[in-house]
Amino acid sequence: MTRIIAGFAGSRELKVPPTGTRPTSDRVREAIFSALESRDSIAGAVVVDLYAGSGALGLEALSRSASRVVLVEKNPKAAAIAVKNAELIRAAGKLGVSTTRVVTGSVASFLGSATDTFDLVFIDPPYDLPNAEIEACLRALVPLLSAEAEVVLERSTRDAAPSLPEQLELVRTKAYGETTIYWIEPAS
Repeated sequence: MTRIIAGFAGSRELKVPPTGTRPTSDRVREAIFSALESRDSIAGAVVVDLYAGSGALGLEALSRSASRVVLVEKNPKAAAIAVKNAELIRAAGKLGVSTTRVVTGSVASFLGSATDTFDLVFIDPPYDLPNAEIEACLRALVPLLSAEAEVVLERSTRDAAPSLPEQLELVRTKAYGETTIYWIEPAS
């Protein structure tokens, strides 16, 4: 069961695609959001959740007072579930339709045409996605990041750390069993 952990939609259950996605565990999401809240990185943020699956990371941010969330998912069935989850969370918070957007398409295509500036980025791709694709994603993100943006990248602990473009810097990493979280920010 995947659920929203805290905020106005706390405890709401999210639908999860039966196959093709790997939801972030509650333990890892709690750790991520605890760190983000301690840095005051969520309130009012414009968020993008890349490789969104059910949309749990982006919608957790919305429940904790992000201003707007874009969920990007290539799999049409998963994207349809993300739409339903977004509707559930918007209804719980009595939020307008403009607070969420679900994009059904590849991350590369979305980043190539995006014009928004993002304050918070979640990148939670399938673990078998090659690092070269993650590195291309990070390069494409650079012009879309606000000056104080935070990028949270989730990868398998068995994978090598991705190389970062010179405009980004690794702030810290933390392993949680099979999952490693990389905290990335624009270089100062």
